[in-house]
Amino acid sequence: MSGAKAAIGKEALAKCGFIVTAYAVAHNRGNRKDAKTVDELERWLDTVGLAPLAAVLQSHDVDLDILVDLTEADLEKIGVSLGLRKKLLKALTERRPAAGGATAVEGAAAGPAPSAERIAERRQLTVMFCDLVGSTALSTRLDPEVLREVLHAYRHAIAAAVHRFDGHIAQYLGDGVLAYFGWPHSHEYEAERAVRAGLAAIEAVRALPPCGGVAVPVRIGIATGLVVVGDQASPDATAVGETPNLAARLQGAAAPDTIVIEETTRRLLGGLFEIEPLTPLVAKGFADPVPVYQVLRPSRAESRFEAFHAAALTSLIGRDEELQILVRRWERAKTGSGQLVVLSGEAGIGKSRLVAALRQHIQGEPHIELRYFCSPHHRDSALHPVAGQIERAAAFDRDDDPAHKLARIEALFEDGPDAALDRRLIADLLRLPETEHYPAVALTPQQRKVKTFEALLRQLERLAARRPVLHVFEDVHWVDPTSQEVLDRTIDRVRNLPVLQIVTCRPEYTASWVGQPNVTVMSLNRLDRRAGIALIEEVVGVGTLPPDVVMGIAERTDGVPLFVEELTKAILEAGAQGGDTARELSMAPVNTVPAVLYASLMARLDRLGAAKEIAQIAAAIGRECSHELLAAASGLDEAALVEPIGKLISSGLLIARGTP
Repeated sequence: MSGAKAAIGKEALAKCGFIVTAYAVAHNRGNRKDAKTVDELERWLDTVGLAPLAAVLQSHDVDLDILVDLTEADLEKIGVSLGLRKKLLKALTERRPAAGGATAVEGAAAGPAPSAERIAERRQLTVMFCDLVGSTALSTRLDPEVLREVLHAYRHAIAAAVHRFDGHIAQYLGDGVLAYFGWPHSHEYEAERAVRAGLAAIEAVRALPPCGGVAVPVRIGIATGLVVVGDQASPDATAVGETPNLAARLQGAAAPDTIVIEETTRRLLGGLFEIEPLTPLVAKGFADPVPVYQVLRPSRAESRFEAFHAAALTSLIGRDEELQILVRRWERAKTGSGQLVVLSGEAGIGKSRLVAALRQHIQGEPHIELRYFCSPHHRDSALHPVAGQIERAAAFDRDDDPAHKLARIEALFEDGPDAALDRRLIADLLRLPETEHYPAVALTPQQRKVKTFEALLRQLERLAARRPVLHVFEDVHWVDPTSQEVLDRTIDRVRNLPVLQIVTCRPEYTASWVGQPNVTVMSLNRLDRRAGIALIEEVVGVGTLPPDVVMGIAERTDGVPLFVEELTKAILEAGAQGGDTARELSMAPVNTVPAVLYASLMARLDRLGAAKEIAQIAAAIGRECSHELLAAASGLDEAALVEPIGKLISSGLLIARGTP
């Protein structure tokens, strides 16, 4: 760059504070090749969902040539967290970038390359469309080089938010970003992930320094529906269907720095967010006005179960024996013999519903409840369930200032020999600032962790000395490692305290405490046919369904209570809209999978690897098929069929009768 051009560039760059830094970094690289190498590193990290690592790697002069040779020890030395180390090493193993080869990296920048076997799939996707507000006016005021850097920073902020919640950047369309949640891999709660990513994206763009003294907001539209995606002939894997178009229309209707969603997405969110209805949208290409809503913020729902069951719960059906076991363990715990019950079962089997039944049963008794909720979005957030419990116990309000929160912590942790230290440690856990009354404590990270654990255990002992404690730790299959340590220590401590601990988990979680004398493990099985029909009748209420429809629901849901409830509601809704319920039930399988269940089922299928194709072949044959027919249709010999069929059976997606 010549001196004259550099001077002009600097003058333009001065209009945007955060661009000056980008200019200085690029200038100090010394040549265009170095800048290109850094861009390649950023693009490759972006494609594997690790965009936030770019800054730390670049600060240690790591480029693509060096990246492929890094070990876990190297990554730990430069300050990369355990979770991100594992993700990066896995990405390097599965999709190693070509060292010094721009072609491989540039090709990957648009997303994962389709495998030779990938074909178009019919999927339910949640699509997020994000657009920069006022970009046209911005382009008339800024030098093109500066505008390019603005767009790069904006895209980087959006991509980091999307990848944080396991989304996939499908396309960059000028100043628009199109993201998919549910492809190329499905996860549970895709609509929730998309909305959380949208809220995070708004905050990330807000945090960028103003450009030319003016903040540049974004607007976001999110829609959920069935699409066809993944066609090998389409290099950018564009989803085909009305859902992406609807997301774009919703984005156009959103106010700056807001998220607008449609009805299906709203239903999938339950009560997880505060949502405000807007005037129905008259959108081009859509025959009828589209009901739309604005997402305001996460709700105050204590748990996922409560967020989706704000109305009255259905009766507890088919779980009388399990409830009586919990009641007996509670009675024993009240005598001072601490008990632990592990409730294990697949998603939707009724673990949280059983805990709710126990809470209802003992609500008239004097006791204290401590409830901890693990989250799939916070597996790398140390002590997230613990911090959430303390914030609820202290009755924090969203608008409370730090001083008010510290006062509530002081009231929560009673006076005692270690009260001052305990309160400061808990304040640190909740990221509350130090004050004269609560000065900082000089401790190493390991000392701080140990002291925090001790503070939490002392608080539990103080509470148990006053009243019996019901201590519930839900969804520990999503627990972060530090919270797991707290749970392990708590289990050791409560053996001689009036505490009943209940831990809920899915079958894949391995508990280390099984076999101890005060531990009871209950594996919740599916409901039998009679209980399933009773639950259907409970959901239907005063109305009736034809007997063949009731039997069809019972057969298709296989005794999983959540499936029973959701499929029954879907069929009732189809009937309320004028549909023939019997006809609706007999339609293609995708039409009998309620949207709320689709993501979790697809996530289970995607985790099966090659076994997924066998499941698809079996489903195409019918609800039941013989082993011989499956072998013939798949073209695989007996030895090759054993492993995928075993995976399908162990996942609960296939039930085998007899032997091949």
